[in-house]
Amino acid sequence: MMVEPVVLEGEAVRLEPMDLRHAEALAKVGLEKELWTWVPTACDTRGDMEAYVRLALADQARGFALPFVTIERATGTVIGSTRFANLDTVNLHAEIGWTWINPKWQRTAVNTEAKFLMLRHAFEVWKCIRVELKTDALNEKSRNAILRLGAMQEGIFRKHIICASGRVRDTVYFSIIDEEWPEVKAGLVKRLR
Repeated sequence: MMVEPVVLEGEAVRLEPMDLRHAEALAKVGLEKELWTWVPTACDTRGDMEAYVRLALADQARGFALPFVTIERATGTVIGSTRFANLDTVNLHAEIGWTWINPKWQRTAVNTEAKFLMLRHAFEVWKCIRVELKTDALNEKSRNAILRLGAMQEGIFRKHIICASGRVRDTVYFSIIDEEWPEVKAGLVKRLR
């Protein structure tokens, strides 16, 4: 499992390795309050977004993450962010998360295609045996979206994270394993058509 920056490109979306130069574009689309309701951190200002990008890049430098900016191919517009994280090259595991997309592009093919590109890379290039996804237990929209991808809910980590607001979050864990990937892939390809 050789983890290095890569561009992942589909029909509707391109995932480019995140760089500090993306902070301004991310701030233009990423300061919507609703985007940060269910995540442990908050991004209210351009400075917060720059700090968010710097932390993602620091995690990448430590070998912990591979962050991307999500770009709408048709316009070249940065519309959000996602990343591989909790990378475990010994045990062939990766997590897909830290995903947000500006509300204007939600409920389009963008997120499904981005997840497809990342899952394909994890299973077919890195040869992962497990990919994890997780979300706030209260975030029904995200939980349903992860299930629609074909992931299996594994359990709930109770009192898992203290959010910036002080709320204590329970986190729902999901996974897809290598034996499931062919069926999950077929379902995603069908949805994207």
